[in-house]
Amino acid sequence: MRPLLALLLATTAMPALADTITAESTITAVTVYPDGAKITRQVTFTAPSAGSHELLVTDLPADTQSGLMQIAASEGTDFGAFSLRSDRLPPRDEPLTPAQEAAKAEVKRLEAAEREAYAGVEGVQARIDAANARAAFLGSFSGALPDTATPENLKATAEMIGAETLAARQEAALARKDYWPAQQALTEVQEDLVKAQAALAALPARDADYTALSVAVESAAAGEATLTVTHYISDAGWRPWYEIDLTRLEETALTVDRSVLVTQYSGEDWAGVDLTLSTSRPAEQSAPSTLWPELRSVGPEEPPMPTAGAEDGMLRMDAAMAPAPVAEAMIASAGMEGDTVVYSYPRKVDVASGVADLRLPLDVVTFAPVIEARAVPRWDASAFVMASFVNGEEPILPGEALIFREGVLVGGTSLGLIAAGEETELAFGALDAIRIKRDMPVRSGGETGILTTTNELTEEAVITVENLGTESWPVRLLDQVPYTEQTDLEIEVEASPTPSETDVDAQRGILAWDFTLAGGEQKTVTLGYTMSWPDGMVLR
Repeated sequence: MRPLLALLLATTAMPALADTITAESTITAVTVYPDGAKITRQVTFTAPSAGSHELLVTDLPADTQSGLMQIAASEGTDFGAFSLRSDRLPPRDEPLTPAQEAAKAEVKRLEAAEREAYAGVEGVQARIDAANARAAFLGSFSGALPDTATPENLKATAEMIGAETLAARQEAALARKDYWPAQQALTEVQEDLVKAQAALAALPARDADYTALSVAVESAAAGEATLTVTHYISDAGWRPWYEIDLTRLEETALTVDRSVLVTQYSGEDWAGVDLTLSTSRPAEQSAPSTLWPELRSVGPEEPPMPTAGAEDGMLRMDAAMAPAPVAEAMIASAGMEGDTVVYSYPRKVDVASGVADLRLPLDVVTFAPVIEARAVPRWDASAFVMASFVNGEEPILPGEALIFREGVLVGGTSLGLIAAGEETELAFGALDAIRIKRDMPVRSGGETGILTTTNELTEEAVITVENLGTESWPVRLLDQVPYTEQTDLEIEVEASPTPSETDVDAQRGILAWDFTLAGGEQKTVTLGYTMSWPDGMVLR
């Protein structure tokens, strides 16, 4: 039986183990969503022969998730099962770009120059130390003179000690003179080295912590093949940023300078990628909420809860007032993916990992605004510049904006979504040239502007609007009077001149006066009302 089994094993064709091909990927395109991003990578590899192989892509970020990964193969190549591996990974080369090679060579050159500068400083210091040692030795000479010493000997010895001491001190002085340039050269080299190291670190580089994608591929023939891998990450996003300028002096225009702020913490740099900004929100709710039947019942009335003490009440108040937890001059062409607006950036983009709010300019759009000075004398002492305009064919997305008037920053605001074709208005700061005063004439009894009886109340206001500047401004003045829905409460309103509009924006009791105020001109509006109600009732 054993010989027969051995013969069968020897003559039966066994499937060959698939060879492993190691390759790296290049990020070619990135689509960034408001919360998250889609990464498209291209993997180019060479199949040694036709048949089955294991392709191991060794440069994916460590937190890559396989759940939403998609793979497409070039013609002549099929793929099967794939998975991510984070252990038993082969060592990978760290190829450097030409810019990294140059930066690394500069760092090495400056490191060698730093060593030479250190040697120069140490050489000068050695000369100083040697000269000082000679001078100290000569100065400490106190040997006894021989009995046969003559005056000539003594003189010669003294001259020798003096000359040698002088020479040693002069040598130390010359060495000290050379010390400062040597130290300065060392400092300059060290500063240049720090800059070179920072420049090398700033260049796009791969993350040291990575995972590998293992893919079973089937090649029709030996040769080069391409695999396209698409996966999604959560640590990225973008948001709009606007600079809005209103001009009126030279020409009337409202310009919106649109930019985007891109952030990513994927663990790898995006170098030279095609960037698309999508308004789609795949990370948010994609289906409507569900309603469940609501069962209600009645039962016997329960006794009231016992009244809490003062301390318990304070605890409940503190809990109610506690803060809620905090939740964790290029033109980009706008297009549509289905019914989603996307912006394709017109050139390759570098976005380093860990960089927050990389600002990329999109375009500038211009509108023809309708401008007015809006005055609300009940609350404000000056008018405010308002501009209304109709948006074009493309929506303006929600985002932060800086507001300028005639090129001068006047404030900031948060824009909501402005749909295509929608009319909206924006505020452009206080207009100090338009001054407002709202006086209430003194009434009998010493009350100011308000006269009350048991069943009647009268109020009167005199509003003055004055243009202290030289420009003529269209003004819209807003004020209010009370309104009622009860027949027992009667309200009589007197206004001079007659308001241009009542119940502004469907808000009852809001009145508006529209007029043009020339430079140096003043306009007065009087507004009063009387409320009366039957005896025995109280005004609320």
